[in-house]
Amino acid sequence: MIKSATLALLFFFTSLLWVKAEQLYVDPRTGNDANSGTKTQPLKNLSEAARRVNLDKEQGETTIILSEGIHILTQTVLFNNDKYSVTNRLVIRAEVMPDDAGWTPNKMPVIITAVPLEPGIGGEEAKGIQPELSHVTIEGLRFTGSPDYTYLNDTNLRRSYPIWRDGKKLDDLLVAQCMFAGNVDVLPLHVGVIANGYGLVIDHCVFFNCKIPVVFWKNDGSTGSRSAMRHSLVYGGYFCGVWTTQGTNGDDFDFHHNIIANTSTIWIREKGSKKSYKASDCIFVNYNKLAGYGNGPLSDSDATSTDFLEMRNVQTTGNIVIEKDQSKRNYLQLTEGSIGSKLNAGLFKK
Repeated sequence: MIKSATLALLFFFTSLLWVKAEQLYVDPRTGNDANSGTKTQPLKNLSEAARRVNLDKEQGETTIILSEGIHILTQTVLFNNDKYSVTNRLVIRAEVMPDDAGWTPNKMPVIITAVPLEPGIGGEEAKGIQPELSHVTIEGLRFTGSPDYTYLNDTNLRRSYPIWRDGKKLDDLLVAQCMFAGNVDVLPLHVGVIANGYGLVIDHCVFFNCKIPVVFWKNDGSTGSRSAMRHSLVYGGYFCGVWTTQGTNGDDFDFHHNIIANTSTIWIREKGSKKSYKASDCIFVNYNKLAGYGNGPLSDSDATSTDFLEMRNVQTTGNIVIEKDQSKRNYLQLTEGSIGSKLNAGLFKK
């Protein structure tokens, strides 16, 4: 019996080693979509990497590694092979990460969403990366705004969503050390990350001149892992700094060590929401309104009520200064000497 149990245990641990750990490299300069996807034979397009991931039913983690350079998405990159787990994830990451030795801003892979617009709610939408599966990490990438202009007419908009998740039952989407940079006039970035479901975590990201950095959207009303926004910098948001809905339960939402500056409204809730939230160890400065409602006309009381937001150790005075010198490692992040440096908000974890 002891021998049989030992053999069974040995087989179990050996089987763990057989779990496939897949890597696919993507390089828009030297790659070819007919290649194997190794580092020496990279693919050219992220869409081809997604196609292979969606076809591969073997269990195990997958890491897609993007080289520096410009990655143009001419179609929505859809991932729908929901085979991953907390420990065996789908990871889409930069080859060189911000905390790596030798990293500079120009080593960030640049993702441009040039996807044909499709009819959406109140206008047209262009979606970049769409992970319709659980247990996904996206890290170390830089996303730009859309080359399409925002307004169709007085009531219909064009919306650019670099990262979008639709499934209301999905869980565990980590977006870390990414930069989202737009321009209201020529490269509008409507929402950097918008996700239904649970467990959307924004960690050490930078949102520069985006209309809305992140929307914690709807879910199916059951249970899932906690959502969070932490150690992130929002600067120049021309609508708001964060958007939560009735599906975003304040008891399961961590919001801390964030900087929101030079932004129209700090916090927007879905119209009709009665949810309450806590913000701790943050800086909110140079804004027009602290709070408001979205998805409908604002009354004066809606636009100014802050009863839903409990602020602990939140600074509301001072000026945030952004580094504009492209030769500096902290380009489009806090300049040296700016207030807020102790919050460790920005791309660097170390």
